[in-house]
Amino acid sequence: CVQSGASIAKRLFPILGPAGTSSLRIGISAILLFFINRPKLPVLTRQQWLYCLLYGGCIAGMNLIFYCAIERIPLGLGVTLEFTGPLMLALVTSRKITDIVWAILATVGILLIVPWQSTSNVDPIGVGLALLAGAFWAGYILAGGKVSKVVDSKTAVSVGTCVAALIIFPFGIMSGKLVNLNVYYFALAFAVAVLSSALPFTFDMIALKKLPPKIFSVLSSLHPAIASLSGFIFLHEILTLNQWASVACVVTASIGMTLSSRKERRLEKKD
Repeated sequence: CVQSGASIAKRLFPILGPAGTSSLRIGISAILLFFINRPKLPVLTRQQWLYCLLYGGCIAGMNLIFYCAIERIPLGLGVTLEFTGPLMLALVTSRKITDIVWAILATVGILLIVPWQSTSNVDPIGVGLALLAGAFWAGYILAGGKVSKVVDSKTAVSVGTCVAALIIFPFGIMSGKLVNLNVYYFALAFAVAVLSSALPFTFDMIALKKLPPKIFSVLSSLHPAIASLSGFIFLHEILTLNQWASVACVVTASIGMTLSSRKERRLEKKD
């Protein structure tokens, strides 16, 4: 959902810009989630509000900065570089050798997809923005794990997305490109909001209740592979042999981490 939505969003950049597209994406999804979930705001405690604000801030940074990055560099490369955030989180929180092995395999996949040639003409600002977005992605995983334990999933996602919308919308206004919005572009932005925010944020919150951050982080290594596939389907980007090898590495790492985690939980239950 996320990468398909990102492929559509990138087509809106020439008209609405990354800030305008991001503000519409998060704003529309915030409205949808708020009216569908109807969170009970008055019952939230101060601690719950703080966690929701932190969670929303990470959503805002992760999305706005990432869109600014892929305006300058290809989608597959942007997602690959952004994944350094979850990858580092998986390595830092790992306590088993096998976890490190799977994370290293995912790293190999990341390295294979990055264009190392001097003639690649990769925008250094775009690279820096993608890495910064990765830091917010890691924060999103940690904050999501915290907030999912003190607030129900529907409320957390609804409030967090509303907070993110309030942070991002001023940037969309300042960009001056929202004046180009019409019915057609709004329909595309609506599709991006559903695919890239409303559905995945909800699914993430459910997953974060059941998975520790390190496993969620390695499973997120599927993003670069899916981004490459989405780029092929929606943006007609042809996958190279290295990119197919990258897909194989990250998928294998994700499956390996998941299976080893299940085995560990079964052993703990037997004990």
